[in-house]
Amino acid sequence: MHRPSDTLRQAQGRTALLRMGFALMFLILALRAGEVASWPPPPQPHPYEEPQRPRRGNIVDARGALLATDIAGQSLYADPHLIAEPDTTAQALARIFPNAGDMTQKLRQDARFVWLARHISPAQARAVLEIGEPGLVFRAEPERVYPQGPLAAHLIGHTDVDGRGLAGVERAFDGALAAGQDVRLTIDIRLQHALEREIGAAMETFSAKAGAGAILEIATGRVLAGASLPDFDPARAGAASADRRFNRLTLGVYELGSLFKVFSTAAFLEAYPKEGLAARFDTREPLRSGRFVIRDYHPEERILTTAEVFEHSSNIGAALMAERVGTERLKAFYAALGLLEPMPAWPLSEVGRPLVPRPWRDISTLTVSYGHGIAVSPLQLATAAAAVLGDGRLRAPKIVEEIGAPVAARQVLSTATAQTMHTLARLVVTGGTAKEADVLGYAIGGKTGTAEKPGATGGYDSTRIISSFVGVFPAHAPRYLILIMVDEPKGTKASYGYATGGWVAAPAVARLVQSMAHILMIPPIGESGNNV
Repeated sequence: MHRPSDTLRQAQGRTALLRMGFALMFLILALRAGEVASWPPPPQPHPYEEPQRPRRGNIVDARGALLATDIAGQSLYADPHLIAEPDTTAQALARIFPNAGDMTQKLRQDARFVWLARHISPAQARAVLEIGEPGLVFRAEPERVYPQGPLAAHLIGHTDVDGRGLAGVERAFDGALAAGQDVRLTIDIRLQHALEREIGAAMETFSAKAGAGAILEIATGRVLAGASLPDFDPARAGAASADRRFNRLTLGVYELGSLFKVFSTAAFLEAYPKEGLAARFDTREPLRSGRFVIRDYHPEERILTTAEVFEHSSNIGAALMAERVGTERLKAFYAALGLLEPMPAWPLSEVGRPLVPRPWRDISTLTVSYGHGIAVSPLQLATAAAAVLGDGRLRAPKIVEEIGAPVAARQVLSTATAQTMHTLARLVVTGGTAKEADVLGYAIGGKTGTAEKPGATGGYDSTRIISSFVGVFPAHAPRYLILIMVDEPKGTKASYGYATGGWVAAPAVARLVQSMAHILMIPPIGESGNNV
């Protein structure tokens, strides 16, 4: 029989053993927890580890206004392995993203990462959260936006969904922009707005299908504005039609008709400086060359001087000038102006190849004098015209500012001939085919162009024309060149049924000059060059 003291000692011993056991167990658990805590984390459920692209550089205008930039955006992807009910989830997603494709097919893929929608809106993100599906995951990524909307879209260009440049400046300077460098353009968005407004107004008034235009600073070659209409929203370029994305300013090539008389007349004056404006050309009868007949749109049916040929835009007179200049000299002059090859120094990839006569026969020399049988881009013509109607020096057009870079210029015309062209250009506005281009106090000079478009089965279609005007101001010492081209305008009651360059494009340039004068604070200038 145990004594009470023995029983108590046994109970105390067992209690001590239990305490030691619990302490040892907690120690083991603590050590185990510490060991587990020190392990690497388990693999992530979404193993997509592609690094986020860096912020893309801004594109700004000449005054620093923002044209393209990156903002913080969100995209949505799925881990199909974590989607419990793919069909139900796909139906919910389809209501949020109706144009994102077959959601069921995406959610049933044997993959850990599937893009569902890129660059989604905050409202879409909220709707996704309300689905409550852990297999739907957001990813922060930069989104390219264009604060000015469609303004200058064909020059600025656009990117793909991953931020790679696909067109325009975005493509041409993709390396610099992708590295985070900003790009400053020569464009002034104030002038760009004015240019697009006037081209659009001319298109609307004359029910035209398209238009293009540019404003150049003659002394530097800087493109202050450049437009192609219809345009598109670069943030949604993929949704735009190919016609809207087509760059008519630099990629499209067109027969621009009598604008080429600027060049053929200059070539004649350069070849025969002693005769100059006093030379005489018989335009009383159409000019025949083999089976071809050259006629005037509004025949004067008399002998014209050089000045009158230019003023009244005589095709016959221009062809007779070209005949005297000769094929080789005329071709060489056109080549020197950069009219026979694509623009070599233009940095954007959207560059059209001119269509020139091949072979170049004697009749070709006659027709290209008034712009038939040769097609160039509007910017290409504007660049050449800036030399001939400017100071005789050809400068490559610039779209990106290069601080401190010298202005490359090549003399293609004598100063004397260039000054004579100033006089002729002013004469066209004061008494010739471009009276509607005149603006009191700004002495605009220039040349109209009205060209029938090539027909589908050969020849020319008189029902489809391109109307244009190239102008400079002030005419005595030009600082700015403007070109406006309108594709397939239709005559109106107010224009007496005419849709020529003098009715369509010349008044648009006049309105644009008035806007430029206000924007750039250019005071009125008299014919002699003095302020008025």
